[in-house]
Amino acid sequence: MRALEWFHSLALLPGAWTVVRVDGRNFTRLTAARFDKPFDQRFSQFMTDTAAALITELGGCYGYTQSDEISVVLDPSFSLFGRKLEKLVSISASIATAAFTHAAGEPAGFDSRVWIGTGTEDVVDYLSWRQADAARCALNGWCYWTLRQDGRSGRQATQELQGQTTSAKNELLFRHGINFNEQPAWQRRGIGLWHETYQHSGHDPVRGVDVTAARRRIRIERELPMKEDYRQLARRIITGPQATAG
Repeated sequence: MRALEWFHSLALLPGAWTVVRVDGRNFTRLTAARFDKPFDQRFSQFMTDTAAALITELGGCYGYTQSDEISVVLDPSFSLFGRKLEKLVSISASIATAAFTHAAGEPAGFDSRVWIGTGTEDVVDYLSWRQADAARCALNGWCYWTLRQDGRSGRQATQELQGQTTSAKNELLFRHGINFNEQPAWQRRGIGLWHETYQHSGHDPVRGVDVTAARRRIRIERELPMKEDYRQLARRIITGPQATAG
């Protein structure tokens, strides 16, 4: 019977960088009547809470979330579950499902997939790709919902945007009094999460003196840079001391 569990022994490649990406399942239907369009601060917070849970449970060195997806970077020393792929995919999806459902108070589901890279530059390329996708989706979302609020049906809005260039979409928004570049950075660039060390102040009652201790916490960055500046930030985070903390 064990031999028929075809993927049971499939493991991550030794020494490889890994990114786990979870995506919301049927989130278009979930968000339709519950959240503002094109972006909702509450929904963003629920996704951020979910990303923080994934980083904590998996020991990730960096997390990134945009729209209904979350990517968590695992460095080559990752060893949970014996690096078994089946375990990593199923458990990451279940963590995301539980964390989002708990935060939102609404039942939700996530699927999961794994990306493999051989070096840090592969990971930086991956993260740049996801941020570029965030910018593209944000622009499309603003245009689509602007047209919907202007009276178009879903089909009409989709057809009107089909084949339009980035500049044409920006012009469409400008005609409706919206400057896309002035929208919050987290909408256009996504949100980054990583561990940072900080000094915690306290009091030692035994010695009767004030003391400070180094603690770790998850930093949530809603003002990410973009393009080369983002690549430099991502490179610095995943190659820093926190990259092997998991």
